[in-house]
Amino acid sequence: MSLKKRAVRGLFWTFLERFSLQGISFVISIFMARLLLPAEFGLIGMITVVIALGMSLRDSGLTSSLIRTSEPTEADYSTVFFMNIASSFLIYALLYFTAPLIAEFFNKPVLRDIVRILSLKIIISAFSAIQNTRLTKAMHFKRQVMIQLPAVLLGGLAGIYFALQGFGVWSLVYMNLIQVSIVSLLLWFSTDWHPRWIFSLAKFKTHFSFGYKLTLAGLLNTIYENIYHIIIGKYFSAAQLGFYTRAQSLKQLPVSNISSALNKVTYPMFAELQHNDKKLKEVYRRLMQQVLFWIAPILVGAGVLAEPLIRFLFTEVWLPAVPYFQILCITGIMYPLHAYNLNILNVKGRSDLFLKLEIVKKSYVTLGVILAIPFGIMGLLWFQVLSTFIAFFINTHYSGKLIQYPLVEQIKNLLPVFALAGFMGMVCYFARQLVLNMFVPDWLQLVSITGLGAMIYFGIAHVIKFSPYVEFKQLALKF
Repeated sequence: MSLKKRAVRGLFWTFLERFSLQGISFVISIFMARLLLPAEFGLIGMITVVIALGMSLRDSGLTSSLIRTSEPTEADYSTVFFMNIASSFLIYALLYFTAPLIAEFFNKPVLRDIVRILSLKIIISAFSAIQNTRLTKAMHFKRQVMIQLPAVLLGGLAGIYFALQGFGVWSLVYMNLIQVSIVSLLLWFSTDWHPRWIFSLAKFKTHFSFGYKLTLAGLLNTIYENIYHIIIGKYFSAAQLGFYTRAQSLKQLPVSNISSALNKVTYPMFAELQHNDKKLKEVYRRLMQQVLFWIAPILVGAGVLAEPLIRFLFTEVWLPAVPYFQILCITGIMYPLHAYNLNILNVKGRSDLFLKLEIVKKSYVTLGVILAIPFGIMGLLWFQVLSTFIAFFINTHYSGKLIQYPLVEQIKNLLPVFALAGFMGMVCYFARQLVLNMFVPDWLQLVSITGLGAMIYFGIAHVIKFSPYVEFKQLALKF
């Protein structure tokens, strides 16, 4: 099967995976938000960075190196498998013994036991990391869909049950553990690969020499992606962190569904085109336009409708999350743009440059966050917007050099999408101001203004024959 056909098939199943999984997860999160308090979500938000760091350290970038390797052998896979297992136990031990310090840092004693229990997911996921990597490398996303769906559904139902029984924050902990356990079991027993008793020091050095730079960059990125959880959890209340995490997760819904799904397919696809700069540039340009074409109007519209959206889904208890969500929608639009630029560095083997750029970006973020703390959570959020734009310019500058696609040309190709989404957003904003004076219920506001926005956005795209719209329409008709 050609690369194009595999990519199209991969996109279909990956989008199905993301939309079905995120759809189920979203429905479950609505129930959980109505059953639990914002402060209980805030407790989990406080240790999000700890678990994320553990997951990143466990892998050490080795699986990314496997995906990039043209023809990995059994020795490659088994070596990385055993390293993942060994590192997962070491990391769990580290987190187990440092859990009291983490709890003391946030002044929340309950976090000690939460860290010790929730960190088990690092070990559990290690046993199926290679199986999942092999499926990704081969673009067998259909099988991944069939594995993820029951895990999310059963884990979510278990979480709702525990919440109804009054388990509070522990219902979120158990939900996470059940989900990752089901995924690992299904990957282990439904795939045809199992490790052999092989460990090659030479193979390990090869993958580690590429992966450790990605790991260091990933650690920095994980810390700074979650730095707002750390700062808000340390200096503000658990409830405020709960509002922030709710706004962040709602913003991530379209970002995860679209950009993450494409990223999962495009990384192995880019890897196969790494020696053909002309074709890589063209594929990359079309991908960027397509991602922005869908994400921009969704997040612009969601920002306009933030208040009725959050009240309708999560009740008035969560209304303090509205301004957080509106600001975060801006960062959500920009995120895939600079994230895909980093993929270019990886497939070109420039993990060294990747690491250097991450160090530079995280340095100014550290300074900015310190300066923003006195301005409260809103100051932190607006700085997050600023840092996202700076990251885009930095990443685009360096990745563009590798494929002869400079920053100015990229911006020129993306501006029409921004303009169209902005125009739609203004119309929807003024339409909502009229609706507010009529005391229209939330659900009707959401339906009517969303419909109006969709008609304007896609209507204009159809009339002017906007290239991302035309390309998607052609692709959908062929499929």
